[in-house]
Amino acid sequence: MTLASCINAESSSLEKGTTSSENKHKITHKKEKKKSLFKKKKDILVKPAEPVKEKAGKKEKEVIPPSPNLILLNVFAKNVKSYAIQNNYSTKYCFLIDMSMPSGSNRFFVYDLEKSSVVYSALVAHGSCNDTFLAHPRFSNAVNTGCSSLGKYKVGELYNGKYGKSYRLYGLDNSNSTAYKRGVVIHAYDCVPDKEIYPAVLCNSFGCPMVSYSFFAKLSQIISGSNKPILLWIYS
Repeated sequence: MTLASCINAESSSLEKGTTSSENKHKITHKKEKKKSLFKKKKDILVKPAEPVKEKAGKKEKEVIPPSPNLILLNVFAKNVKSYAIQNNYSTKYCFLIDMSMPSGSNRFFVYDLEKSSVVYSALVAHGSCNDTFLAHPRFSNAVNTGCSSLGKYKVGELYNGKYGKSYRLYGLDNSNSTAYKRGVVIHAYDCVPDKEIYPAVLCNSFGCPMVSYSFFAKLSQIISGSNKPILLWIYS
């Protein structure tokens, strides 16, 4: 090989090397450019988190359950006390259920007759009247209707039934005279929560005043601690 051809070959390989090196640099530069563009795009996608924060910061408007009609409650409590004195029932406590209130709000009241005040309040289910579901109560005293019944009840003995511990109820009015025969009792069930769920509606029973387990425990303490039968009045 001549000196000239050697020089040409070397020169050619240098050019190739330079070109290869330049190409690598260009590719690397392109990659870096791509990366930086991708990073910018990524940053742009993440940035609209600010409106989300503002949205998250806004509190949803709280729906306040309706308050009980205290005038009506006190009127029924006064009538219960008068009936209790005349018929040898407890004059310390009574149970009142206002079925005119939405089922998702507290409408079962433990009332202190001596202090004229509500001690406890809780959710209570009404009967389905054998429908699939009944948002608003209907009332009947007929056997096998699955409806709630209005009127005064004597809270009877504790027993273990289909739904566990339950208190028998004896109807004292024409509107609820078949309560015992129908198996209408106070019992607990797990579809009744401890807290109000209004504006949502509560599950149905088969005509029983059905409550939560923790509220049933409170009722049990009051019933077992009373030396006289306690009156329950369901009204609307």
